Amino acid sequence: MASLAEGDKHGYAMMLDIEAFAGVKLGPGTLYGAITRLEQQAWIKPVNSTDRRRPYTITPAGRGHLQEELAALNQVVKTGLTRLRHA
Repeated sequence: MASLAEGDKHGYAMMLDIEAFAGVKLGPGTLYGAITRLEQQAWIKPVNSTDRRRPYTITPAGRGHLQEELAALNQVVKTGLTRLRHA
C-alpha cells in the first residue's frame, strides 16, 4: 500500500517501486497474492484503464490502515533506537 500512497500504479511499477524504497524484490506470485488480499480487505481497488495493464489505487480505508500500521512501526523504531542508545 505504501507504493500506492503516492499515486496509482500497475503491478510491475509497484514491484520496481517496492524494490527501490524497501530493497525487497518481490516475485509476481508474491505481489499478485498480496494485491488479491488487499483488494479483499477493500484497501486497494483497480482503476479503469485503456491499457492492458491494470493499475490499482489505495482506498480511503486503505490509507487509514496504512497510517495505523506506519504509526505502529514508527513506535517500534523509536523504542529500538532509544534502547540501542542505552546499550
